[in-house]
Amino acid sequence: MPEPRKRAPRGQGAALRGEVLRAAMDLLRETGSEESVSLRAVAGRVGVSVPSIYLHFADKQALLGAVCEEVFGALHIALKEASSDAADPFEALRRQGVAYVRFALANPEHYRIVMMGAPSDYQPVDEIASGAFGHLLASVTSCVGVGVLEGDPVQLGMQLWATAHGLASLLIAKPRFPWPPVDELVDSTMCAAGIGLAVQSRLPRDLPVDEVVTQLEALR
Repeated sequence: MPEPRKRAPRGQGAALRGEVLRAAMDLLRETGSEESVSLRAVAGRVGVSVPSIYLHFADKQALLGAVCEEVFGALHIALKEASSDAADPFEALRRQGVAYVRFALANPEHYRIVMMGAPSDYQPVDEIASGAFGHLLASVTSCVGVGVLEGDPVQLGMQLWATAHGLASLLIAKPRFPWPPVDELVDSTMCAAGIGLAVQSRLPRDLPVDEVVTQLEALR
């Protein structure tokens, strides 16, 4: 049973909400299990009663939904910072892909719940135009603007997101697999995804393999 906590002064409810969120995120990090994040466990970690948590979160699902929002926000900041001083939008895009995978590997339990098992009622306001994907989409749009990529920015962005998510998920799910050096793998995969999209948009899909080789050799 947690020690009774004094009633928070007027205006400090937001501080308690933040403590509850941090406690939930710490429990996820330490246990790697969504089941461990019960309201009772979180209340014990913070040192408040369970009813105090109900003042800020209707139930466990609401708390986990808020955790998802926090993780998306942190990911957005990571992508923005990674590409802030890039020389051009294509380099910015590569850096964002690398930062995405590194963020997932640094926060595997949080990434699992957000990207591989988010609460059923979690619905970002507009995930296409805001947050981490919105920042990626802006860079893709800039790449289309300068001519390095061709096509619909949203579709291109989803393809790049799928690449980054797929690699992150594999690295998290299969940590004992004999991967090559991870930093090199992440960087080369993101480069391959970007250059692959640039080439794909310019070559017909039904082009005979010998013609594909000819076209690629011309790039040397």
